[in-house]
Amino acid sequence: MCGGETTTEAAAAAPHVVLLSSPGMGHVAPVAELARRLHDAHGFTATVLTYASSDSAAQRAFLSSLPPAIAAATLPPVHLGDLPAGAAIETLLSVEAERSVLAITTFLSDLKSTTNLVAFVADLFGAATLRAARDAAGGGVPGYLFFPSNLLMLSLMLHLPRLDADLFAAGAAGEFRDLPEPVRLPGCVPVPGADILQPLQDRASDAYRWMVRHGERYRDAPAGILVNTFDAAEPAAAAALRSPEPWRPPVYPIGPVIRHHHPAAAAAGDADDDATGCLGWLDAQPEGSVLFVSFGSGGALSLAQTGELARGLELAGHRFLWVVRAPTDAAAAAAGGDNPGESYYDGCRSKAGDPVGFLPAGFMERTKGLGHVVPSWAPQTRVLAHRAVGAMLTHCGWNSVLEAVAAGVPMVAWPLYAEQRQNAVMLCEETMVALRPRVAGGEGGLVLAEDVAEVVREVMEGEKGEAARAKVRELKEAARKGLEPGGASYETLAKVVSEWKKTA
Repeated sequence: MCGGETTTEAAAAAPHVVLLSSPGMGHVAPVAELARRLHDAHGFTATVLTYASSDSAAQRAFLSSLPPAIAAATLPPVHLGDLPAGAAIETLLSVEAERSVLAITTFLSDLKSTTNLVAFVADLFGAATLRAARDAAGGGVPGYLFFPSNLLMLSLMLHLPRLDADLFAAGAAGEFRDLPEPVRLPGCVPVPGADILQPLQDRASDAYRWMVRHGERYRDAPAGILVNTFDAAEPAAAAALRSPEPWRPPVYPIGPVIRHHHPAAAAAGDADDDATGCLGWLDAQPEGSVLFVSFGSGGALSLAQTGELARGLELAGHRFLWVVRAPTDAAAAAAGGDNPGESYYDGCRSKAGDPVGFLPAGFMERTKGLGHVVPSWAPQTRVLAHRAVGAMLTHCGWNSVLEAVAAGVPMVAWPLYAEQRQNAVMLCEETMVALRPRVAGGEGGLVLAEDVAEVVREVMEGEKGEAARAKVRELKEAARKGLEPGGASYETLAKVVSEWKKTA
């Protein structure tokens, strides 16, 4: 280093940011990628801060694969045993954040003495922790939110306290799903009440009350809200939220912030490794011929719906790569399976049985050569980038949506929970990059095999599928350009970074 400056001294002089992630790899991954971007493009060092409840071998391996300039730290455990049995995940996440404020304040105060700490960023369930940034010893640091979903979802949260007061005034009965008209937010596609965020579908629940409280806190976020989307994906909403308003903080679309394949991560045994062999299978398939079917890290279907999907894929006659997870319902449990995936809280942990064993009898033999089935997990970003993949059937989780857009892959929208139903509305009716299958029997019904086959054929070979493919390729190019110097997302983050560096 010039003038004899050591690497340690340089790291201490570099601007440092702490990013707090909610539990779950779906939250940790984009927060870590934002830290990587701040390091690679702007010379920051960073700490990714996680909760004790989310600690896992997979998370540790992923975080250890980050560049040396990005540290990882875990907060001490907090007691949640006093919460009611069966408390909603939104309640658990929110209470854990509330009870971690003192520990975060101490962590930030200690870090200020050893680094050039310039900002604290908390993701969507961490709004309560922003007061730790304010209270950190030595004058505090600017506190920002990182919102890992889209502008439609953010707009809903920002307007939720007013919507709750206006739509359900004076304790009026009813639910969002009962509203006669769609919910209309500035610059956003109208969303039928039944497709509004799942935790808002029961106004008597703790989860509903927590979401309203988060909306109130978002409006008071002291410095601003970074959002994992980009202008071309939601142009009208971006215009509405970029316009300054006295009742909310500035909004900064900086996406897509998505997980990429990094050789160091693969070497660390991270989820980009191809232990499933699916990439090798894709290598043998024609270009654009494969439908990738995945419901994310936490999505699973009922036993009956799993059977209908299997029969539909068989009927459609197109090549498919299906990440199968064990079914969710009691019938599946009785057959020997468990609700899949890891929960972050005691009492919710379970391990999946062999999910392939829940498929219809003879399905694997009949589709041999046409499809490839892998249990529970696949290297999604690498699969989507593969030349053989022509479309994705997805649960519409925002991370998966952005990964599909970045790869230029059109979608079949099959939402399951959280904000996925409203994401599906936006993808099908506004951005026009997805198709949605018919649901038999209305709300809560099954998507029957014949309807699965119809939507698969349409997205793979029909006119609507080709239109979605053309549109998503446009968005892919817009996303790429937006992240380059001079692009909208790059310059938006650069603007925020320049403010942080002023406090250095």
